[in-house]
Amino acid sequence: MIRPSPQRRATLQRVVFPILVLSSLTAVILGKADQVMFESLRAYAADAIAPALDVLSRPLAATAGLAGRVHDTIAVYQQNARLRDDNEKLLHWQQTALRLSSENAELRALLKLAPEPPSSYVTARVIANSGGAFVRSVMINAGGEDGVARGQAAVTGEGLVGRVAEVGSRASRILLVTDLNSRVPVIVEGPRERAVLAGDNSARPALRYLEPSAAVQIGDRVVTSGEGGVFPPGLPVGVVAAIDHGVSRVEPYVELSNVVYLRVVDYGLAMDLPDPVRIAPRGPRHAAPAGEAARR
Repeated sequence: MIRPSPQRRATLQRVVFPILVLSSLTAVILGKADQVMFESLRAYAADAIAPALDVLSRPLAATAGLAGRVHDTIAVYQQNARLRDDNEKLLHWQQTALRLSSENAELRALLKLAPEPPSSYVTARVIANSGGAFVRSVMINAGGEDGVARGQAAVTGEGLVGRVAEVGSRASRILLVTDLNSRVPVIVEGPRERAVLAGDNSARPALRYLEPSAAVQIGDRVVTSGEGGVFPPGLPVGVVAAIDHGVSRVEPYVELSNVVYLRVVDYGLAMDLPDPVRIAPRGPRHAAPAGEAARR
């Protein structure tokens, strides 16, 4: 193969560059002078080049699609590996749960534990909130006709709200755990100390009757103890949020001022409560007969 001499290459470079510049200028001038013709030429050129571009673009599109499929395959493989690991963990936990369930049944049989009484519930909506300075209670749109009874527990998904204090035919009043008259036997789960959650119309009721040596700390969980026969054990109440001058304050799990719906649960314990004192209405006074008045 004969290679051009350096002088010829230099001559070609000097000639080609002006030709390209002149062609560009000519194209610009023609585009400005006759835009319709220039657009027609560009359209013809595009039509002529389109088949070649289509042929060239197919391998590129196929390569891009292949790369996407490879990426998807790798992602599916990784996801499959994660699912296998999760499945193995779930199977392990399933076997653990079955073993614990069997052990629990055996221990219950040994201890001859009485089964928990079945519970029923009524879902109700709060229709009035007496957020005054002296009363902390709410009224719900369910009453005796719906199965609500005095002493039943009022709860939400977060925890204990209070107990049913008054029952009508179609409405009831719930005494909140923050009310001055509310007393709930509880257990502080950290040190396993028993106490009474006493409301005082503030946002955080206090823990009363704690042992002087009780090592209660902020963050300890508080649940019902089941003593007193009103609430079953284990209902979540709140957490110890402050300790002020030896008095532990509990932040309820439930935002009591924002309760819209609650559940009144019958744990079968309300029947043990004493009936409220009812005063018989006094009839109208009648004038005594004259003879009786004379005898008096």
